Amino acid sequence: MTVPVVQAPVESEVSAGTADPVGVHRVLDRPLVLPQAAHRLDARADLWSDEVRLRVERLNLDAASYRQLREQHTADGQDGRGVLDVAALRATVLAIVGERGKMQNPVTGSGGMLLGTVEEVGPDSPLGLAVGDRVATLVSLSLTPLTLTDGLERWDGAGEQVPTAGHAILFGRSVVARLPADLPAALALSVLDVCGAPALTRRMVEQHLARHGAPPVVAVVGGAGKSGSLSLAAARESGAGRTIGVVPHAAEQQALEASGLADAVVVADARDPLALRDAVTSGGGPADVTVVCVDVPGCEGGAVLATADGGTVVFFSMATSFTAAALGAEGLAADVTMLIGNGYVPGHAAYALDLVRRHPAARALVEARGGHR
Repeated sequence: MTVPVVQAPVESEVSAGTADPVGVHRVLDRPLVLPQAAHRLDARADLWSDEVRLRVERLNLDAASYRQLREQHTADGQDGRGVLDVAALRATVLAIVGERGKMQNPVTGSGGMLLGTVEEVGPDSPLGLAVGDRVATLVSLSLTPLTLTDGLERWDGAGEQVPTAGHAILFGRSVVARLPADLPAALALSVLDVCGAPALTRRMVEQHLARHGAPPVVAVVGGAGKSGSLSLAAARESGAGRTIGVVPHAAEQQALEASGLADAVVVADARDPLALRDAVTSGGGPADVTVVCVDVPGCEGGAVLATADGGTVVFFSMATSFTAAALGAEGLAADVTMLIGNGYVPGHAAYALDLVRRHPAARALVEARGGHR
């Protein structure tokens, strides 16, 4: 069976002119906007002089986007259990990429990242890559020109990682990491997908120590997940006085307790502000630093309530609402600093990979999320 190439409509030819390092030369919208804000990108394989083309092997959809897509295409079965329509799920992802020239979920606005091999390097590329390098992108699929050629026929829809074929384009200011030789590729991809979270957690712990001279209490909402478990490991080794992991149910509580990454593990629905506040308090809070790593909306108020006056809340979820966080904190008269984790901290990739090497318990939790294949 012939699989059609999925690619965004193209309105102008790729020229030999000067490319903008942030990629606006690939934007098809008028007036021009940045690639992440654009509705459509030019995803053709022809390169401008500072670009790099990758042969795509695997996408890693971000957690919020994958959850939304999975729920959209899951219907209740006769036994009451959800039945995923894999064909419809594939078709939706293909349609997004086909229309937009990138993978940007129109509901969540988020994308993910990918694994691939360098096919061609423009003569003016500043990224230091060579043909044959196997890499993971550390910039979002929501701004990465992407073409898929295999119909996603190998993806069973059961997880965020999507085996596929096609090509992607990196700009002059794109961020990328070579895959380490000592870790399975899918595990490395899982870690690199969330590497900003532990790096920023470390920074927040170190800043608290420098300012207050006392080790902070750190609460991680979603502590048994990929970003959550790595953030707990980062908090502990950076000098946190107490670590609290918040999980949604008993199975994750048991797994996180067995890992030893948290001093206390508490169960709460993070969407219930009072329940989250009370759970963190029962675990030794309120927290000086609260890190939100869950992939569901509605957790802003509880995170603010769980944080001590003068503390910091770091939102690492693409499901976070800036409006809900800002107005909610104002309405609660909460004196907290709120940060949006943008996924980039200098050295974040190497640090996250080293955490996995040094902390077998964190590695096991990441692998349990599907990053071991």
